[in-house]
Amino acid sequence: MTNNSAPSIDLYSIDKLMHETRQLAAKYRQATGNTLPVTGEIARFDVAKELRLRLLEDLTLGHDAIGTGDREDLRILIKGRVIFEDSRSSPRIGQLNPDGRWDNVVLVLFNDNYEPVEMYEATSSDIIEAINNKADSKSKKRGVMSIAQFKIISELVWTREDGLESEIWNN
Repeated sequence: MTNNSAPSIDLYSIDKLMHETRQLAAKYRQATGNTLPVTGEIARFDVAKELRLRLLEDLTLGHDAIGTGDREDLRILIKGRVIFEDSRSSPRIGQLNPDGRWDNVVLVLFNDNYEPVEMYEATSSDIIEAINNKADSKSKKRGVMSIAQFKIISELVWTREDGLESEIWNN
């Protein structure tokens, strides 16, 4: 999942570390009410694994991964959000720079235990059109989009039921 200059780490070890990170983040939120800033890295790991992307180590490029297969050579920006059951706010996916150096954005939604539930993918043209169609506002200027709006313009590309469960039986 990473380029060849990265140290060689057994995929099983990374899976185990991510599992422990999810548990720690969930326990930390239960204990303190605050979140640990690990969602982005967990999202990168999960999306790359499930959608077979090649992660990039240089995060200054403006995208997180390069596509393979059906997504061959596409520059993919990865976003992740945890949807907490006790949250009353309308969650946003953060800033999407319309002039960004990415072709598609994949949004992974996590449950309270930081486990992936769904992944949505949208093209840059769909995102730019949605941002430009917003009424003049500060959020339009910053490229901020709600999760609900992203779901409307994107395609559901992975679900926990269809993705993880079948993978267990394939091992």
